[in-house]
Amino acid sequence: MRPIRPLFAARRGRSVRRTTSSVLAVSAALALTATACGPGEDNADGKPTASATADGGSAGGSGEDKPIEIPDDIKDRLKEHGIDVDKWRNGEWKNWDKDKWLREAEDFVNPIIEDFWDSDRLRDTDKHPEKPVDNDISGDQGKTDPIPEPVDAQQVATPYHDSAPAAGKLFFETPEGSAQCSATVVKDPANPGKSNMVWTAGHCVHAGKEGGWYRNLVFVPSYNNEGKPADQKATKEELAPYGVWWSKQARTSDEWIAQGAQSGGAGAPYDFAVMEVTPEKGAAGKSLEETVGAAMPVEFNAPAVPKIASIKATGYPAAPPFDGELEFSCADKPGRLSLSASQPTMYRIGCTMTAGSSGGGWVAKGQDGKPALVSNTSIGPVTAGWLAGPRFGKEAQGIYDEVSKQSAN
Repeated sequence: MRPIRPLFAARRGRSVRRTTSSVLAVSAALALTATACGPGEDNADGKPTASATADGGSAGGSGEDKPIEIPDDIKDRLKEHGIDVDKWRNGEWKNWDKDKWLREAEDFVNPIIEDFWDSDRLRDTDKHPEKPVDNDISGDQGKTDPIPEPVDAQQVATPYHDSAPAAGKLFFETPEGSAQCSATVVKDPANPGKSNMVWTAGHCVHAGKEGGWYRNLVFVPSYNNEGKPADQKATKEELAPYGVWWSKQARTSDEWIAQGAQSGGAGAPYDFAVMEVTPEKGAAGKSLEETVGAAMPVEFNAPAVPKIASIKATGYPAAPPFDGELEFSCADKPGRLSLSASQPTMYRIGCTMTAGSSGGGWVAKGQDGKPALVSNTSIGPVTAGWLAGPRFGKEAQGIYDEVSKQSAN
């Protein structure tokens, strides 16, 4: 399991160059239309190819491939990143060669492939991570509290939109196939009431020191809103009632890129990420916040552990005994977990949620006494008895401010 018992593994990478303390990522919003979409496979080579439509819209089942119109600035960005658009839409995105896997802070690109995430692919992501951390992982016992007692995860009441409207699932492609995490809609200071910003874990967007940015990243708010069981056929509209939102830009911490690992908890105190998203079907219409009717404020100076009565973690656990289709939550008084005396102390709570809940929001009372996002699920042991998440500080605020600044432009 990787931070949280990650759902995916990152095996390849190339040297990284960093000159700033925050991660600047740019994207190209190029719409493509997937053809012959079917269930995802366990490896990237099993994915269907894609063909383009004339205006970046859906082909609407016509079966006709038309020339695609690509703005010059997007063409230039793709060329700068060594991406051939024709090759990308025909499956080049599946090339995870170390020289093709973009990992630098400024390298993020996420061209839209319309209808790529159909109902079958949404329900066939990888659900069996096998990279846990040790139950007793602390490297700094002086700042670590005793291991908490497990708290049974409780299913969120349906419809999820009424119970947790800011929560949802993140889907993406890795070298080993489709994967999933959890995420939260957060407020955007540059666009009050009209945010398109989403918070998740760093390991849900970037593979860390041995890899690069993941691909085909999308956020689905209130995924499977009515809680339809996995053994019942569900339409895309049922699984994504508020749409599929593609990552337009993404940032994670320099520390995660430099230190993040598949197991052992390396980089976990900095395991957070922020994205700006855009709707799959075009930019016209409401923002994400307006669409779901909610966005969480983010608290970067949350009270110390002794002053927090309870933290509530929400997510879509996917490893057994869960299957990733239902939303769960845990509430517990947090303790401290310190992996190193030189790194920030993490929050830790008792919780039986498993992999798939990675990136899910942790909510507690902020400095003003109102509910706020104070952390996200990062790591947990294979025994599924507790979860730990980073405490947001200046590094987290730095990437949050950068995404907001870019969204304003």
